[in-house]
Amino acid sequence: MPGALPRRSALSVLGGALAVAATGGGGRPAAAESTSPPAPGPASRVGSLIGRMTLGEKVALLHGATDPHSLGQAGYTPGVPRLGIPPLRLADGPAGVRVARHATALPAPVLLASAFDPGLAREYGRVIGREGRALGQDVLLSPMVNLIRTPYAGRNFETFGEDPLLTADLVAEEIRGIQGEGLIATVKHFALNNQEHERMSIDVVVDERTMRETELRGFEAAVRVGAGAVMSAYNKVNGAFASESGPLLTGVLRADWGFDGWVMTDWHAAHSTAAALGAGLDMEMPDGEYFGDALRKAVAAGTVPEADVDRAAGRVLTVMDRFGLLDGGARARPRRDPRAGARTALKVATAGGVLLRNERGTLPLTGRAARSIAVIGPTGSIPFVSGGGSAHVVPDHAVSPLEAMRGRAGEGARVAYALGEDVFGKRIPAAALSPAADLERRTVAAGRTWVYDGTLTVAGAEDWTFFLHFSGPPTGRPKVLLDGDELFPFRPGLGEYFTGGFLSAAPDGLAVRRAAVRLTAGKHRLRVTAEGGEGLAFRLRRATPATRAADVAEAVRAARGAHSVVLFAHEDATEGRDRTTIALPGRQNALIDAVARANPRTAVVLNTSSCTAMPWLDRTGAVLQMYYPGQEGAAATTALLFGDANPGGRLTQSFPVSDERHPMAGDPRRHPGVHGREEYSEGVHVGYRWYDAEGVRPLFPFGHGLSYTTFGYTGLRLRGRGSGLEAVFTVRNTGRRAGAEVAQVYLGPSPDLRFDQAERVLAGYRRVHLRPGEARKVTVRVDARTLSAWDTGRRGWVLGTGWRTVEVGSSSRDRRLRGRIEVRHGA
Repeated sequence: MPGALPRRSALSVLGGALAVAATGGGGRPAAAESTSPPAPGPASRVGSLIGRMTLGEKVALLHGATDPHSLGQAGYTPGVPRLGIPPLRLADGPAGVRVARHATALPAPVLLASAFDPGLAREYGRVIGREGRALGQDVLLSPMVNLIRTPYAGRNFETFGEDPLLTADLVAEEIRGIQGEGLIATVKHFALNNQEHERMSIDVVVDERTMRETELRGFEAAVRVGAGAVMSAYNKVNGAFASESGPLLTGVLRADWGFDGWVMTDWHAAHSTAAALGAGLDMEMPDGEYFGDALRKAVAAGTVPEADVDRAAGRVLTVMDRFGLLDGGARARPRRDPRAGARTALKVATAGGVLLRNERGTLPLTGRAARSIAVIGPTGSIPFVSGGGSAHVVPDHAVSPLEAMRGRAGEGARVAYALGEDVFGKRIPAAALSPAADLERRTVAAGRTWVYDGTLTVAGAEDWTFFLHFSGPPTGRPKVLLDGDELFPFRPGLGEYFTGGFLSAAPDGLAVRRAAVRLTAGKHRLRVTAEGGEGLAFRLRRATPATRAADVAEAVRAARGAHSVVLFAHEDATEGRDRTTIALPGRQNALIDAVARANPRTAVVLNTSSCTAMPWLDRTGAVLQMYYPGQEGAAATTALLFGDANPGGRLTQSFPVSDERHPMAGDPRRHPGVHGREEYSEGVHVGYRWYDAEGVRPLFPFGHGLSYTTFGYTGLRLRGRGSGLEAVFTVRNTGRRAGAEVAQVYLGPSPDLRFDQAERVLAGYRRVHLRPGEARKVTVRVDARTLSAWDTGRRGWVLGTGWRTVEVGSSSRDRRLRGRIEVRHGA
């Protein structure tokens, strides 16, 4: 049962002195909230149903199918109507419910995590849980808890951070929120899916201790609080696909942790029938290539025992029964409450915003600084709501930061705008085309075809970017040939699906594709063929060195003409592909450098998925990290810029100085892998632990974040509590503004363990709101799990005894208090 100790681990942790469940880093009670019934028996509802079902009906529960009444969700299973077993609808949902209807677009999970507030994670989960059920869904394909291991991973924004303890705390509370509303949560991707490059085939090679102490802690916490489902990862783990890994799906998940829910594949991640089912996989999504007819035939042939099918179907039904889906006990579906969702979205975005730099009083914008502002950058005038892929949500609404800032500045204030970096292109002059043609806005009637066949003349050798905007499905977009080469070929597989969140659609809703080309001086043949289909609208645009220079010049003029500058920079990440650099894309670095030189009172707002290199940092006044802030991002960003709210977010990942100074740098075996093999050779030194071990200074450390006030720490006392310990200290607001501090407790290595250990690990934390001058005594409990290490020989957790250092401060590199305490076995 979720909440029970792992059977093996209980024998070795602390000599059996204390059974440890996942606990909140802030010292909250650790009781699991499991509602799981006993395993199904002959007399149970589930056992009775299994006995009455045909083989075909049982198999139908174990694979996806086409929904006859689709709501635009990701998956569907049909149920068994004659026995009252309802269908299941499964929706993506890392930052809101992804269906073809409006839903609250919450901030990206990485921004939620930056608040260091498990209670807020539960509220976040409640919004998704309530909306999922209101929108006709039964299962949520979220949360994602894979650690941020490489800065390049395309889905870093969908998860929580690089620290196992923080991730475990947040996933547990989010699942409590989701399932408390009656929606089944699916924790993913089990396990070690920490990059998108070759994700369908990469073999992750990792030792057991590294896996247990880093990546698996979040999954274990999810099981402890009763997560209904687990999604297996695409990748291999130590030679076997995760969906066929008996050591993971049966050994760790079920035997060690007592998981009693069901395991489904990621979409199209199944590779076999008998091997996968035997390893512990229960459901193939989104179709039935291996768990449909192939499974029925395998049972008929005797290569798969029908008992294995019964077991898998029973696991699905057990969870359905637990949520009241088999006896009519499920609560009535609620109505959506968009206003409540918006309030939580604003609260999370405001709480998670991280002020990375603030020199010369650049922020907050007050007095003259709030009355004369230049806003620069495309994401200043267009809302950047979410990342791409399965994280994209159709928001109820979203205003731009420019609109929000003008409203906040009020009448009489001057808030100018300059584009700075063009991401959607400009009209191709008709004079450059022969015969002349207007490619800015073309419509092709249904069933008709429009063709342009001419020449494009370029004065000199230049780097152009072509932009194709089009309506309708990707398969129906115009075909554009330049000198016989297709500029926008159709991307194979899911490439057309994973196109980003912000850059993939123009402000008027047309889809966008881009192609960078080096053009020689002279004439180039251009042929455009547009099939009308059911009706098509499109335009072809370009960006050239001249248009880019004009955009930067306009931004510099705007910066010089204003007292303060707020420059919005972006990086558009998506599932399906990794970044190739931590540098900002395009020519944004040059833009920021030029603007900051023109006006040193420049505040840069980052709408990025993960860490970012900042070669321009010393020339700027301030940097505010807002990640992908959801539908209320403009309001939250504006509140933080103007000081209506005090930044209280902290980084959940280390920001390296450059592409050459992080844990993956210089070792392709770690990332992206060599010959299909990726090695976790850094061991337990994930994230900030690697920077400590290697003596490398990050640009910004884990836990970093500034405030408009200041905080002091005093009076550290350490005391044992059972087989754990408590750190007690006082935090005082020493400034003039109310604000939130995230007090962080770090634990040093044990002298008695003969393992490679981190120099320090996050052992607990507490977010504290304080008025000016207010002081508060803070108690942070460090549990026995955090004090322990995984012993591969014993196959269990062993307590790290001896004198251990405890440090308290505001980041992994800003530690204010230090003490030592002896850790011993037993109470």
